[in-house]
Amino acid sequence: MSLENNRTLDILSKAEAGGYGIVAQTCYDANMAVALIRAAERNKSPAILQLFPITLQAGGGPFLQYCLTLAHSASVPIAVHLDHATDAEHLELSIGLAEKEGIKFDSIMVDASHADSDEENIAIAVPYIKRCVAAGVATEVELGRLEGGEAGLRQIDGAMLTDPKKAEEFMKATGAHILAPSYGNLHGSYKYIGGPQYKLEILKDLQQRFKGRIPYLCAHGTDELPDQLWVDLVKSGVTKFNINSWARDPYAETLGKNLVDGKPFPDASEAAIEAFAKVCDKFMALLGSAGKA
Repeated sequence: MSLENNRTLDILSKAEAGGYGIVAQTCYDANMAVALIRAAERNKSPAILQLFPITLQAGGGPFLQYCLTLAHSASVPIAVHLDHATDAEHLELSIGLAEKEGIKFDSIMVDASHADSDEENIAIAVPYIKRCVAAGVATEVELGRLEGGEAGLRQIDGAMLTDPKKAEEFMKATGAHILAPSYGNLHGSYKYIGGPQYKLEILKDLQQRFKGRIPYLCAHGTDELPDQLWVDLVKSGVTKFNINSWARDPYAETLGKNLVDGKPFPDASEAAIEAFAKVCDKFMALLGSAGKA
């Protein structure tokens, strides 16, 4: 199976060449997926619909197929990505759906950053990456380690910054296509450390090493970032931006408020979808992807 027409890689390749970023928005249910597609189409922007393993586990192949159909039927390029597949159970589920049923993500993050060393990270990730590539699925890996945790993911304590000097060897050894570096970013809130303490020089070094070729750089841990930092990350070579609570929280709050106020469920649902979509609108404009599809 060839990766020549892989949606994720095509989207990120064009973003890298054009100097803009891509919204990779986490979606927990069908309405959130609808909202992301709505925003992408009205902004004429490419995008990535992203799932956590816990969501895939709950919905299985039918929900993944729903997301794939929705994304691949859109009037703009949209890929479907599995974020943070850290456990063998999640990896076997996602890759197994591709191998056995032909229901496949466009890309999967094979996350072995919890390993004790880069060598162990590589050893864990490579067998899964080979299976992904054989099924036509692109892969993302993490070099270094991000602190914190998100829905259904293991809590990681003790960040390790990425050493750019090791990146080329690491990516060659894994055979992966997207790199999630650790540069002071974390999963969760930055308020406990006085705001983001980013070392953009790590990203700029990686940008010079990989510009114009695989791997593409992905930013994790984007909660609470000021607008200028998003722009700085794009300038530092990041193309894939993982976004979660920015849109999730307004969606949940809007849905709950409208239901408590006695609105019919379809009306409350529509209001929540639009609240989610408006956040996506903001980041598509901020990252420069609006009008690029």
